Amino acid sequence: MKRIGVVGIVLKGDRTVAVEMQKVLSEFADIIIGRMGVPREEANAIALIVEGSQERISALTGKLGRFESLSVKSALTSFEVE
Repeated sequence: MKRIGVVGIVLKGDRTVAVEMQKVLSEFADIIIGRMGVPREEANAIALIVEGSQERISALTGKLGRFESLSVKSALTSFEVE
């Protein structure tokens, strides 16, 4: 079953990681149904609305969490969709 959730990403420091982050987001484009970015001088914030299996969403956050410049948190609803 698929779940709906939010993945929050904050990019601080080395902004060259943004290119690599975008590659990961493209790899998981099938579960990203919405995206909003807020550029700031001190840190950039990105919110992703995701719909997918818990395993697939965890794989996305796991890959993003490997970047030192990124802080990643996710919140999944208990609501399941088919």
